[in-house]
Amino acid sequence: MADTTTVPTVRTRAPLQVLTLPVEQVVRETPDTVSLVLAPPPAPPSYKAGQFCTVDVHQFPALGPVVAFLEQQKGRKEPARSYSLASAPHERALVLTVKAEAYDPACAFPPLLSPYLAHAVRPGDLLTVTGFQGPYVLPEDVEAKTDHVVHVVAGSGAVPNFAILKDALHRGLSLRHTFLCANRTWQDTCFREALDDLARRHPGKLRVVHALSREQDGSHFSADVRKGRIDEALLRELVPDLDTAWFYVCGPAITTWERRRALETDTQATPRFFEAAIGYLHALGVSDKRIKREAYG
Repeated sequence: MADTTTVPTVRTRAPLQVLTLPVEQVVRETPDTVSLVLAPPPAPPSYKAGQFCTVDVHQFPALGPVVAFLEQQKGRKEPARSYSLASAPHERALVLTVKAEAYDPACAFPPLLSPYLAHAVRPGDLLTVTGFQGPYVLPEDVEAKTDHVVHVVAGSGAVPNFAILKDALHRGLSLRHTFLCANRTWQDTCFREALDDLARRHPGKLRVVHALSREQDGSHFSADVRKGRIDEALLRELVPDLDTAWFYVCGPAITTWERRRALETDTQATPRFFEAAIGYLHALGVSDKRIKREAYG
């Protein structure tokens, strides 16, 4: 009698890549944000635009005493931190863009790694990164799903979307892009010149619109630089095809500390950019299946 037992398929994940590379260049994007350009590795790394790397805090001797103190206070080992890649797979170097987190009195502990990466790392320093992870990427069949990708980002949430945008344009995908970027001021805006250059080189395929909530210099404002925040009205104006467009939303979200405090006080945590943007899209009738999301916080 034939053996008809079905052997289940076992899916194995590819091992994570660990790369130790010198920092080739430190690009100051904004006063509190840098892009760390790493020297190209011997073999091109395999990753998708929009994915992230992790950086282990224990590799930096200068942080050793602070790491030891925090681990003693927390009673656990400090985990690696995740940073999205601003680079796209076709580019020669890996680029991590890091915004220095400010101290929040509501949190029990100050930020550890991001201020160091943003202000202390210099060209020639070695950086070990582990990658590459994350589902915040374009699907392989994206052209069959939509012809319009809308990037709704705030602050350093622009990083993975910048990589996704560059990758899609480089591959010549038949997609239009609207890159809607929120910041406090013009000075706080990452990748301004690079985004403008992409828009010039890809007319009809890319529109970049900035929303500035605290900018005082009126000379910056135009049809594509708006005063105020991203809201439901702006999304409706810029995305006439709400029923078919795909949305990639990335930015600050309610933090763990805010959620914990809300539970302790039996209150609702105040929505931040991420929750507000998702709420606007839902109000406009956009279904969750057409919203990809990456929360920071």
